[in-house]
Amino acid sequence: MASPRDSDGEKESRRILDRIARESDPGGASFVARKASAMRNHLGAADVDKADPIEHIGTRIGRILGFLLTIGLVLWLINYLVRGG
Repeated sequence: MASPRDSDGEKESRRILDRIARESDPGGASFVARKASAMRNHLGAADVDKADPIEHIGTRIGRILGFLLTIGLVLWLINYLVRGG
């Protein structure tokens, strides 16, 4: 008779295999589409409590400004490296 520990290990193994199958499924959304959706949700503050509108709007503003600053710094670095510093 299988012990409960073996049963838990088997359930965990099946859960991991199912997750791998979902993530590598070619019929599902592509990697780029999943990452674009995740970025949109992050910048849109989808994870913030919508009951507090100030926190929601402030989080969106902060994340968008941070994203724009990052893009600006990357562009500046590329320009700096191309011109030879």
